[in-house]
Amino acid sequence: MGKLIVFNQISLDGYFVDAHGDMSWAHNPGEDEEWYEFVASNASGGGLLVFGRVTYELMESYWPTPAAMKNDPVVAERMNNLPKLVFSRTLGKASWHRTRLVKDGMAAEMRRLKSEPGNDMAIMGSGSIVSQLTQERLIDEYQIVVVPVVLGAGRTMFDGVKGKFGLALTETRGFRNGNVLLRYEPLE
Repeated sequence: MGKLIVFNQISLDGYFVDAHGDMSWAHNPGEDEEWYEFVASNASGGGLLVFGRVTYELMESYWPTPAAMKNDPVVAERMNNLPKLVFSRTLGKASWHRTRLVKDGMAAEMRRLKSEPGNDMAIMGSGSIVSQLTQERLIDEYQIVVVPVVLGAGRTMFDGVKGKFGLALTETRGFRNGNVLLRYEPLE
């Protein structure tokens, strides 16, 4: 398919979720048209969205709703119509439009998908998926947005990665709302 890209937001102190597993802090309320344009353009790709169960359930509970269509119609349209893949051993079914559920063999499935022609794939949220696929060296690019908030405790999206894993910075971009995009590629 193309590259496997992670797009996640972290706190200034490096946490992906807070101590209670909440990610709502990542929605920086500062008005910033450049940020909104970036988010909308980043959502305009034509690839596969990849989720773990927790993030899938969170996204599926919001994006198909009238509130999402009213608040952010461009992103909602893309989220609802792009193909989606959810990895979960516990989810019974995946009912969100164009979603396929895979129960086992995540690394093998991602290797298979990466070997096929097609568009890039994006992981949003899904910290346990990110750490597992990082450990397997299957992620091609990390787009990390640092949000100007300190959480004090939480979980990083790399929990469980064993050993060092070097990254090369390929882009930085600051936004008026204080968010900073850091784009990295793995060192070979």
